Amino acid sequence: MFRKPTSRQSVLAIALVAASLGALALAAQKRPVLSEQARGIAADMVAPRDAVNAGRRIPQARTLRAPLVAKAAPPLYPVTEEEVYDVDSFGRNVRWLGLTSAFVTLTTGCPKPTRPDEFCQELDATPGASTSFDFQDAARIKLPKYATNSLLCYWFSPVLSVRYSNPTATRVVGRFNYSPTLTLESDVLNDPSLIDPTTGLPFGGKLQTSMSSSELFEVPLEAGVTFSERTRDSTVCMAGLISRKSLINIYGLSEAQADDFFAGPIVVRMNVRGSVRYVSDANLVFGLRLVGD
Repeated sequence: MFRKPTSRQSVLAIALVAASLGALALAAQKRPVLSEQARGIAADMVAPRDAVNAGRRIPQARTLRAPLVAKAAPPLYPVTEEEVYDVDSFGRNVRWLGLTSAFVTLTTGCPKPTRPDEFCQELDATPGASTSFDFQDAARIKLPKYATNSLLCYWFSPVLSVRYSNPTATRVVGRFNYSPTLTLESDVLNDPSLIDPTTGLPFGGKLQTSMSSSELFEVPLEAGVTFSERTRDSTVCMAGLISRKSLINIYGLSEAQADDFFAGPIVVRMNVRGSVRYVSDANLVFGLRLVGD
């Protein structure tokens, strides 16, 4: 026969339920939150090696060591290289990794630079003569260890103020072109067994990458005409100025070495070279921002 619980029994049951719920809540608070899985030797799909730089040297076998960087979080959805290409960074947040700028002046009578990011090239005053410029390490960003996971990408934003001038009695074409590059320095590249496929020599601690940001300007100038032009644009990299995939497939690093590359500190230096003709002066600002995953 069912007996109605006493008031004391009811209070005791409620207390036991409350205690159980409290213990569960406390356990949930203490449970560690796993934001990313530990990274082991990557097994992500990569571009076929015979499709990328097929004639490059095959690196010697080496004992793989545990990589220093955390394994990228699994994609939000199952993806393949054929679907998204960049499997390593899929679903990851963008990391802001700093910015820098270089200030370049092309003129006659160059002033003395007052800052380390200022550069000046003396122009040849001979009518029709070309003047070349080449500034290495014009600006730089020094990244600490673990700054990014598998990718470095750039935002390149030049602001160009150029004065074209035709001091002759005939029609000419003013010309201005520039081409930026980036030099990456990493301790991983000090391994003498690693060969730079672009030079055939050991990397010596650094490699240089091109950028899809070169520009050429040609301006028709009538006799005695001076014309000023200011342009402002930006470019953003596609596959990355460097990626885990390119380190393995193009530059010949092992998977462990590619992981170590992104786990360690990296220095990125911006270089810019070019030439002008029928230009009386120019002020060029080259802005660089880096992002990663």
